[in-house]
Amino acid sequence: MTSSLPVIIGMGGINAAGRTSFHQGFRRIIIDKITAEARQETFVGLASLMKLVSYKNGQLVDQQGDEILASDIEAKFGQQILDGTLIRKIEKNHFDPDATHWYQKMHVRPVDKTICFELRAKELPHPLPHAWQVTDLGDGKVNVEIPEELTISHDAYRDNPIKAAGQMPTGFEPGALYNSRHQPRGLQATIFAATDAIRSIGIEWDAIIDKISPDQVGTYSASIAGQMQAEGFGGLLKSRLAGSRVSTKQFALGLNTMSTDFINAYVTGNIGTTVTSSGACATFLYNLRSAVQDMQAGRVRVAIVGSAEAPITSEVIEGFGNMSALANEKGLKKLDNTDNVDHRRTSRPFGENCGFTIGEAAQFVVLMDDALVIEMGAKVMASVADVFVNADGYKKSITAPGPGNYITMAKSVALVQSVLGKESLQQRSFILAHGSSTPQNRVTESLIYDRIAASFDIDNWPISAPKAFVGHTLGPASGDQMAMALGIFSDKIMPGITTIDKIADDVHSDRLNIATEHWHCGDMDVAFINSKGFGGNNATAAVFSPEVTLAMMTKRYSEQAMTEYQQKLTLVEQAQDVYRQRANQGEFDVIYKFGEGLLDEDSIEINNDSLTFAEFKHAISLPTENPFSDMV
Repeated sequence: MTSSLPVIIGMGGINAAGRTSFHQGFRRIIIDKITAEARQETFVGLASLMKLVSYKNGQLVDQQGDEILASDIEAKFGQQILDGTLIRKIEKNHFDPDATHWYQKMHVRPVDKTICFELRAKELPHPLPHAWQVTDLGDGKVNVEIPEELTISHDAYRDNPIKAAGQMPTGFEPGALYNSRHQPRGLQATIFAATDAIRSIGIEWDAIIDKISPDQVGTYSASIAGQMQAEGFGGLLKSRLAGSRVSTKQFALGLNTMSTDFINAYVTGNIGTTVTSSGACATFLYNLRSAVQDMQAGRVRVAIVGSAEAPITSEVIEGFGNMSALANEKGLKKLDNTDNVDHRRTSRPFGENCGFTIGEAAQFVVLMDDALVIEMGAKVMASVADVFVNADGYKKSITAPGPGNYITMAKSVALVQSVLGKESLQQRSFILAHGSSTPQNRVTESLIYDRIAASFDIDNWPISAPKAFVGHTLGPASGDQMAMALGIFSDKIMPGITTIDKIADDVHSDRLNIATEHWHCGDMDVAFINSKGFGGNNATAAVFSPEVTLAMMTKRYSEQAMTEYQQKLTLVEQAQDVYRQRANQGEFDVIYKFGEGLLDEDSIEINNDSLTFAEFKHAISLPTENPFSDMV
């Protein structure tokens, strides 16, 4: 029995490297290896994204309104663009790492019998402490005398030992692109990323929905921590302690389901499957697995899959920092034997390192089953053979690695060998590692790869690690890996881990190729995307290249069907190029349908075998067969 092949037809998002669609972020990472034409496009696109230039009457202009040629962008803004992307010192729109705000406790004792002060009467605590002596001064003021010790908290600032993060490009504010209504940054990024993914398809969303039943669409997304900015859980948890009120939105907008809910409610109007699966650092892959399984089973035909996280807050960073998980100034200085820290090189997968570097991102892919791809002429970017998830079993420490990742990697490698054969596996596959940049990870993860390589007779297995450039974005981290995989398939360049001078001595690399420079890898057939999450959440995806995917589809469909597909594809590629040019100009046409397109529940027609909506072309079929006929 054959199953549908989940094909990636669109990808969009944002991380520290830039926009995901059309490989802008990937090309920022390998900027010195790409062609002159691609380099110019990348600088122009990033300059627009970062608000350094804009288009006025079809002409590029700088912030002063002066005309500028695309060919002059790098000369004028190149260094500013490079400095404002990838991992760098935390910018003050997040918080000031040199003077991080906090509330310091003070234990105040009376000097002469009482502590005496004056304040407004309405600021008195309720109930009034029994020892407080209050005298009314008139005009709404009172005098307070306290004959005992008083503990108070006051605004203070401290030097944060963790100063670097993978931040969205300087100047890019997703909430400024639509009426974001004081939404948390992660949800703003979700709206942008989902739009970018959908626009990148080159086919109108409504045209896709008109081809299928509306319940054959799925949205699969989550974050790990939820939304920790002041507009979400961050404000909910500290508002009262900071003397503010909790808002009506903070709890709802803080939930980790919200990235899924926002796409359904404001971007696609989806009434089909909705899934929020959280698996720590493997969250993107957990949601991808759910989508792949639903598509292979025929439950959905189109799926939006992803994750969004905006964890660059002082509280989240302090939490990871106190676990000794993050690279801090002291550790980096010790590693480099210097008093000066290079904030660009804080994340060092498989090198001498002292912790990971946090990042923010939103990454989404659009999947479509292969039959619908052929019917609509969608562009093939890759396909997902499967995603394997396994736990670690009994653990001494919930954060420690375990054996589950051996299982996910071995299953993925064995599947690829079964489908494509040994030659593709041994000569044209690569791994995008979890590569968190911790001393423990570099040993345990490399050992898994080295042992599996020996078992399947693989030599010189290429390994790269996106976290070296964009940091650890938590939920979307494997989405960053997916973006890099699609970039490698497209540009035939393997990113080296340029933030390290050499591989650490304790890394198991006898059969691995962990390069420290970018290199031209040629055609690749398979990417293994690997993730190791806190708590034993391990996942590995086997992703086929567009060439392999098209070759598989050619065997399944007739020559006439493939000829007709290619004819339709021409029009789709033209539409994609239109969005590509507009996006490079900073014109994203963000989809945010707040209160638009509401379904009329009174017009729903219901009968024994279907539901019909006036707003959708096709009805939703109801189950009419007994799946347990052999049992009842």
